[in-house]
Amino acid sequence: MKIGRDTKRDLERVRVARNAIGSKAELYVDANGAYSRKEALDQAEKFAAFGVRWFEEPVSSDDLEGLRLIRDRAPALMDIAAGEYGYDIFYFRNMLSAGAVDVQQADITRCGGVTGFLQVAALCQAHNIPLSGHTAPALHTHIACAITPFKNLEYFHDHVRIERMIFDGLPQLINGSLRPDLSRPGLGLEFKRRDAERFAA
Repeated sequence: MKIGRDTKRDLERVRVARNAIGSKAELYVDANGAYSRKEALDQAEKFAAFGVRWFEEPVSSDDLEGLRLIRDRAPALMDIAAGEYGYDIFYFRNMLSAGAVDVQQADITRCGGVTGFLQVAALCQAHNIPLSGHTAPALHTHIACAITPFKNLEYFHDHVRIERMIFDGLPQLINGSLRPDLSRPGLGLEFKRRDAERFAA
């Protein structure tokens, strides 16, 4: 869930979310770099009481020292993640070399496509840090099956709802898992041209 606008309100929203999803589901938060280092450390301790297991971009992803500080001092069971804004291999090399994250994120639509994503995966493997795909499950699912260590794939139901309006062959989410349809070529996607025409400008 998105956080980062107001520390007190964020804490209340996390409490409400935990009550809504129960104790068994993992709860992830994403501050989009909105907190200062001290705010992020304070929030990490408070979020831990609600079983938050993932704290994404607690500070700006450009603040590698800050990310490392939070990673070192955050509760042991809370992963610090960042990297969705990486466009070239040097960005990821710097983040991993700084020891800034527990989980490296990358976005196939930003980091150079399949080739770039595989390069990031190789760096992650060399640093023994798991990789996480940022959104776009239709583009990440196939390649994620070829990567180790792979942590997870971000999945927004609203994005997928829109994609289903203009594409056939999207991977189906079943019991929290996505699997590619190997009976279809490539990424398995087929553009529904006729359905998409109504959105033309």
